[in-house]
Amino acid sequence: MKQRVLLLVNHHSRRGHDTLSQVVTQLQSLGFELFEEPTDQTQQLSDIIRSYRDRVDIVIIGGGDGTLNAAIEGLVDTQLPLGILPLGTANDLARTLRIPQSIPKACQVIAAGQSQRIDLGKVNDKHFFNVASLGLSVQITRQLNKEAKRVWGVLAYAVTAIRVIWKARPFRAQIRLRGESISVKTVQIAVGNGRYYGGGMAVADDAAINDERLDLYSLEYHHWWQIFVLLPAMWRGRQANLQGVRTLQGKEFEIYTRKPQPINADGEIVTYTPAKFHVVPKALEVFVPDFPVLPPLKNIQPDA
Repeated sequence: MKQRVLLLVNHHSRRGHDTLSQVVTQLQSLGFELFEEPTDQTQQLSDIIRSYRDRVDIVIIGGGDGTLNAAIEGLVDTQLPLGILPLGTANDLARTLRIPQSIPKACQVIAAGQSQRIDLGKVNDKHFFNVASLGLSVQITRQLNKEAKRVWGVLAYAVTAIRVIWKARPFRAQIRLRGESISVKTVQIAVGNGRYYGGGMAVADDAAINDERLDLYSLEYHHWWQIFVLLPAMWRGRQANLQGVRTLQGKEFEIYTRKPQPINADGEIVTYTPAKFHVVPKALEVFVPDFPVLPPLKNIQPDA
């Protein structure tokens, strides 16, 4: 019996429009019965998924991290297994799960049927896959346009970041975890659930998407040029021991600011401070390659 698939390809993603026919042909050749819906309005993706709750076995989404984030609430509500076709610019969730960039290979991953339950982060009432942050990343998101991403790919993030960093101004925030309150003066606070964000940067060198924890870092440097010294270590997730970087780990965080600060989750602005973050363990089933995910998905022991 053919598996019934709801196929949602974002035509506006970096490779979505040009590869749609290839995606359809490849999935049909693998024996899937497809129900394709238009995704011009990504804010409707969750509602579309909910409407197919009892009509399909799998949801396959082609696009980038923003497209996946737009669908996340519908996936949580229906608990339909997710197949990912990385057709966006950064594709950080696909990178975390080691899903190939090649369309035929990514389709083969789904057809093979190997799945893994992954954690999600949640900020206020919004779930996220990769990272939710405030400060620099919000300014980068606001200045990063679709045309730049289409032309320059991941390099568009770096070029936009350079334009933003030298103008960044610190803000005061209060971070609360496990009954402790920490006052900071920072230019960015990022809370990570997965491993990669921002086109391949690692939130922590041992982060995994099923470790049942969140990884927080706060950039507290005094001069804008200092971030360029930090970048090589931050790219590898090794910022924990650097001067000017505060790192914390936990299942829950609260962040308060004097004025409401916008929060960017998976590349989309979704909410404002005050913000409560927590991890949702084993929240979704996702198809992954049959080789080990690096870093290895962890077998977490229950708290003592």
